[in-house]
Amino acid sequence: MTKPRVGSLGFMAGIVVLTATVPLLFVIYSSMQLSASKWAGLWSSRLPELIGNTLSLAVVVVVLCLLLAVPSAWLAARREFVGRKLAIWLLVLPLTIPTYVFAHIYTVLLEADGWLGRLWQGIAGPGAVIDIYGLGGAASMLALATFSYVFLLSYTSLIDSRRSLEDAARIHGASRWQVFQRVTLPLMRPALAAGLIVVVLHALSDFGAVSMLRYQTFTLSIYLQMSGRFDYQAAAGLSLILVSMSLAFLVLERFFRRQQRYYAGAQTRFVVRKQATSGETILIWGWLGTVTMFAFIIPLCWMLAWSYEALVQDLIDAKFWGYTLNTGLVSLTAASVAVMVALPIGLFHTRLRSWLSTTYVQLSSIGFVLPGPVVALGVIAFVIAVMPNLYGGFAVLVMALVVRFLPLAIQAQESALSQLTPSVEQAGRIHGAGPLQNLRRVTLPMIRNGMITAWVLVFIDVLKELPATLMLRPVGFDTLPIRIWIEASEEMLELAAPAALMLVLGTLPALWIMMRSHAVRR
Repeated sequence: MTKPRVGSLGFMAGIVVLTATVPLLFVIYSSMQLSASKWAGLWSSRLPELIGNTLSLAVVVVVLCLLLAVPSAWLAARREFVGRKLAIWLLVLPLTIPTYVFAHIYTVLLEADGWLGRLWQGIAGPGAVIDIYGLGGAASMLALATFSYVFLLSYTSLIDSRRSLEDAARIHGASRWQVFQRVTLPLMRPALAAGLIVVVLHALSDFGAVSMLRYQTFTLSIYLQMSGRFDYQAAAGLSLILVSMSLAFLVLERFFRRQQRYYAGAQTRFVVRKQATSGETILIWGWLGTVTMFAFIIPLCWMLAWSYEALVQDLIDAKFWGYTLNTGLVSLTAASVAVMVALPIGLFHTRLRSWLSTTYVQLSSIGFVLPGPVVALGVIAFVIAVMPNLYGGFAVLVMALVVRFLPLAIQAQESALSQLTPSVEQAGRIHGAGPLQNLRRVTLPMIRNGMITAWVLVFIDVLKELPATLMLRPVGFDTLPIRIWIEASEEMLELAAPAALMLVLGTLPALWIMMRSHAVRR
């Protein structure tokens, strides 16, 4: 690492990072109020189990996401087959479904009288049940909801890769498997690292799925401390340990990723997809069809069936469309702000790599690893102390959501920036372009795909966000996730399903923009 040079770019990045650390400062301050006896009580009664459960969940989710995403991304990027574009859409659309919706749907379907439960009894015999509660069920639901992050970034890396290195390996006698193992996979590591760290942070901070499936993790325990016992100090202490675990994952990810950088020249050719034979197409769809069936098609069918019931009963009224408008407004605003404020951090870290830039990246990820209620409380404390007139307004909600999902924008943009050849930017400066002109005319066009991916990822996560929105929304400002949670908790499936379906439909334009950006590039 180099000696840090701050400058205007580092100053702007520092302002963003300082704002992003507001929830952490709240956690640290509240944790300092926790007595030594309470810390000892937490350690003796809860911490070992919570640490073990949370780490186990993160590891299992990562393994499942790799198994689902990497083969799917390689097939979609390197093989031309009938329905390839449809398959890509089906592999991305699970991002639109919240984890708590996955958990609720499969809990209902796997019951003894559910159609998946009856199908399993027909296969395994009467009385056979699939226990979805616990580690296996929670990890499966989180993997189905998050593997698309790894797929998206892996697919982007594969379609943007150049032929020269793989051609050189084949010329030297490497087999296809050796080329994938020794060339393609190492070149994918920046994208895989970016995707997996997002998955890990999701697993560490998820509340919906783990609460519905009764799997004790830090997030569920923090929520119970805050809502049941009103013990904010104990909740802050648990949050501090969760942040420490998350930072450890971030440091580990940076350690393995720091040497994994490569630059693609502007004149080199893209890898051309190979036409799949009829037999290969059947095998490809056998795999992709199985993945998409459980990750999207089955949940979609459930939503359509119960939405039809709501339509028949005339339950979709003007209030429902108001919830839809509120959700779109807050998602659009938060995603746009997050992409803009993440750019200085990504540029500062990739162009002026130092211990300071690495610290910036790690600190900016704090909001994503903290449970939503803790982020909300931290933002509330900050706003009341500094800007009390904004409390209860739309701006405070947007601020909390940007802090919460800023790492998504940083990871996606940094993955694109790490593949941008420095000589291209230097050529613009040699020809007299100033820093801002060089950024506008050279850097931003070349990382367009990464910025679009960042915007879409943040938009989709804000679309599904529940706890922070529940605490910070202005009076009367309900969103679709809030309605889903309320209706599902009351077993009113005919009201929860239309809202879940609208989340899917509302995400389609954003995904179309992202897919079109890749199509134009190719």
